[in-house]
Amino acid sequence: MPILSSRQSAPTWSVLLAEQHGVVSHQQLRAHGFTVARIAAEVRACRWQQVLPRVYATFTGPLPPEALVVAALLYGGPSALLSHRTAAERWGLLPPGPTLPVEITVPYGRSAVSQLPIVLLHRSRAHRHLVAATHPPMTSRADTAIDVAVAEPDARAARQLLTAVLGTGRVSPNDVRRRLLERPPLRYRNALDEAVRMVSGGVQSVLEERYAVDVEQAHGLPAGRRQQPVVVDGRALYEDVVYDGAGARLTVRLDGRSHLQADVALKDRRRGNAAELAGRASLVFGWWEVTPTPCVVAAEVTTVLLRSGAHLAANTCSRCSGGVVSA
Repeated sequence: MPILSSRQSAPTWSVLLAEQHGVVSHQQLRAHGFTVARIAAEVRACRWQQVLPRVYATFTGPLPPEALVVAALLYGGPSALLSHRTAAERWGLLPPGPTLPVEITVPYGRSAVSQLPIVLLHRSRAHRHLVAATHPPMTSRADTAIDVAVAEPDARAARQLLTAVLGTGRVSPNDVRRRLLERPPLRYRNALDEAVRMVSGGVQSVLEERYAVDVEQAHGLPAGRRQQPVVVDGRALYEDVVYDGAGARLTVRLDGRSHLQADVALKDRRRGNAAELAGRASLVFGWWEVTPTPCVVAAEVTTVLLRSGAHLAANTCSRCSGGVVSA
């Protein structure tokens, strides 16, 4: 770890620079015999540079990403943890984005403040419960997932982001559910609970979340069964949504991929053929149907459900210009 505890012996100067990518704190410099005047002289001579208050790089030029991470943690102090989007990217919960700012969390009550554009600082009263045994130190996977969702601008965005994060398979819905109980967020609690519930029920992507909320729930359609196994060519594949529980042999496939990969396209063609051979109705929708026109999608699904003998009541949503399909 970049910061030494009081019980650890100080490494040699060369080891310290190697471990911390050439970035050191004022306290560490003093521990290695550098006077205040010597530190100032190195900066004036442009051999070193001050990165943050009381944090220095012992070289000039742009700082590599790992050096920026060390600088942020040194600035935050011995208890600082990588958190939020920075931790989410390192856990593989979100795709890599801009290097800065580095987001860190420190215990509530510390006097340090954000130093943008380099450091975005958060405080937590539950700090000691967030720590994962990682190098460098980070918030746990489940806490990180909750933090990035709560940082979204509204409840819908929070639910969609948590759905996407859980869909990576790198954090367990059960772990997130437990942490929501142990550490209730200040906002979006219901939306985050709903995301965990949907993912536990088989929703695996933002497209599937939009279908469940904007098509099914908004129009009073029965909730389909998700990720249902089907054997095709001797292999177990999974259908996105089936409505057998509503008395209809209908499969809905949600196409959120580019299909540039031949094996993905082949699997989908074989699933479609298998459904047809089994006498099942099959509908396929992509992002550009579900997102801008969920009412049209709901109308088409309702038509097939009614044709299959399902008993539905007419229902519309606030976006519908007219009835979906009357039962």
